[in-house]
This record gives sequence, C-alpha cells and structure tokens, in this order.
Amino acid sequence: MAKAFIPHFHNDSGVPQVVIGVTEFMCIGANAPFDHPHIYLDMGDDGEKVCPYCSTLYKFDENLSPTQTKPEGHLVDGDLTEAGIGAGAAPIEAVAVTS
Repeated sequence: MAKAFIPHFHNDSGVPQVVIGVTEFMCIGANAPFDHPHIYLDMGDDGEKVCPYCSTLYKFDENLSPTQTKPEGHLVDGDLTEAGIGAGAAPIEAVAVTS
C-alpha cells in the first residue's frame, strides 16, 4: 500500500475559520506543547468541518493546493517535507492514493 500524504493543520492564531485545499486532514489544535489529540477529519460532501476539540471551522477551497491555507501559515511545520516540497523538491500538483 502506498503512503498517502494527509496534511496536518493547526490554529495557533485562534482564527475562527481556516480555508484549506483538501477535504481529508488532521487537526492538531495548536503547535506542541499546546496541541490537542491529533484528530483525522473528513469533510465528505459538506465542504466544511468543525474540529470537535478546538472548534476551528475548516472550509474547502478547490483552488488551494493541499499545503495552502487562508489565512496563510496554518500547515504544521514538517508537512512540506513529507509532501515532497522544500529542500529543493518540486511542488506537488496532486496526491494520488492507491491501495
């Protein structure tokens, strides 16, 4: 089975809403040591999801890449390396999940 990239998002800034470019993701609340249990969330067809721990409203925007957020800066550090971005790697355009 191939390893899938599931981005992790935080809300250190405490904004009420974070717009993201994926419908399946992990919310960690805030960066350590103030994080909550890392929870997998799936928006399904709704296009939005509220984290049951930190109450952040996540909304999907198909025009954003899997690593972009509005406002900027809510992707957990380290996820860019896992996605193959950074350290000279070319940006990803899409993430394929195969089993």
